[in-house]
Amino acid sequence: MTERMLKFVHTPQKIPQKRVAELRRQDFDEIYNRFDPARASEQASRCSQCGVPFCSVHCPLGNHIPDWLRLTAEGRLEEAYEISSMTNSFPEVCGRICPQDRLCEGNCVIEKGFESVTIGAVERYITDTAFERGWVKPVRPTHERPESVAIVGAGPGGLAAAERLRRQGYQVHVYDRYDRPGGLMIYGIPGFKLEKEVVIRRWRYLEDCGVQFHLNTAIGNGSSAGISFAELRQKHAAVIIATGVYKSRDIGGPGAGLNGIVPALDFLTASNRRGLNEVVPDFESGLLNAEGKQVVVIGGGDTAMDCVRTAVRQGATSVQCLYRRDRANMPGSLREVKNAEEEGVEFLWLSAPEAFLGDDHVTGVRAVRMHLGLPDTSGRQSVEPVAGSHFTVEADLVIKALGFDPEDVPRMFGEKGLEVSRWGTLKVNYRSFMTSVPGVFAAGDIVRGASLVVWAIKDGQDVAAQVHAYLQQPATVAVAAE
Repeated sequence: MTERMLKFVHTPQKIPQKRVAELRRQDFDEIYNRFDPARASEQASRCSQCGVPFCSVHCPLGNHIPDWLRLTAEGRLEEAYEISSMTNSFPEVCGRICPQDRLCEGNCVIEKGFESVTIGAVERYITDTAFERGWVKPVRPTHERPESVAIVGAGPGGLAAAERLRRQGYQVHVYDRYDRPGGLMIYGIPGFKLEKEVVIRRWRYLEDCGVQFHLNTAIGNGSSAGISFAELRQKHAAVIIATGVYKSRDIGGPGAGLNGIVPALDFLTASNRRGLNEVVPDFESGLLNAEGKQVVVIGGGDTAMDCVRTAVRQGATSVQCLYRRDRANMPGSLREVKNAEEEGVEFLWLSAPEAFLGDDHVTGVRAVRMHLGLPDTSGRQSVEPVAGSHFTVEADLVIKALGFDPEDVPRMFGEKGLEVSRWGTLKVNYRSFMTSVPGVFAAGDIVRGASLVVWAIKDGQDVAAQVHAYLQQPATVAVAAE
């Protein structure tokens, strides 16, 4: 093993070749090429196989990263896939969109100056190769159980729960109000980060495993194309709510209601639907199309990065990102910031909007410079406006990328018994994942708030284990939410 590993001392870090900015501005294809077998093995061999693998410790899923890096370095890819998929329901997705610079790679213990192992790229290579070579086999439970479980929401949390429950032999039914599974993976994340065929491929795999999908199906009493929550509970032995959070946070101030100011998710969904060859009226009308416009995106997270880079590809004349903190305090991936800058996006750091200009349609954003103050109780520095520092940014299209809040699930589902937190997320018992309604569980963003895909996968796997334990009790006893 030592002959193949620990090569970081003389083998430099290499990420997969990135397409030049001028070319990638013209399409929505993924920007990184795949590793070839030799380069994947070479980069995997840089792993130091340390005694305490901080890459695994800081991975929400606890992936056995050093193990599948070693197997990749040794050319044992099928075994590498088996180890990778033991802990991760969607390694091909995490390899593409996880913020590795903040998680596994950011905590690699290789000595300073030698750079971390390119974990994400190797993870993507392993799983894509496994699909191509037919190593990804549908789940065939050794014992089919009679109990059925309903999962509301076909995002990463719901799909991870579906996969784990199907392995246990349960009859799994996934309900989603949209026409394709995937949630934000299909409609929110642009193709240049996660090509849609990757998500669709996993959907088809889950169908082959026996998971039954009920698409275009809303949950609630007032839905004509759906099913009531009461009926859902009657039909299934347990219900998991994994709807995610889709309500865009708004922004106030003078002019906030002008035409041309749109939520980030509306903008991204329209673009992704166009990429799926759908006709999108609000895109065709220009409302959600950046072509030929001066675009200002407000926000600093990964959604903001998705918006600025989508606007570039749609043919915006200029794209600027307004963020009230500096680069070091940006919540989004710094790798994404760099990619955006390469593609022509201008960042206006330490700047916050105060008002929106225009009569009927937005023509500009009046902003003010900010400076960082003392840390608050969380340790994060406060931001304060600089007196007399107002300036105006011209804009034809303003995109609000300020994050997401939960929808009113008890009202939507017609189930008043579902208790919510002061943030509107569903309350659960954090050991059992059960809500205040017996036999109804919840996991993912609808419980923890807007977070990473990898955390949704972790929650989906964990809630599946708790549902299994609940259904195996001789006499099912409801566990009240804390």
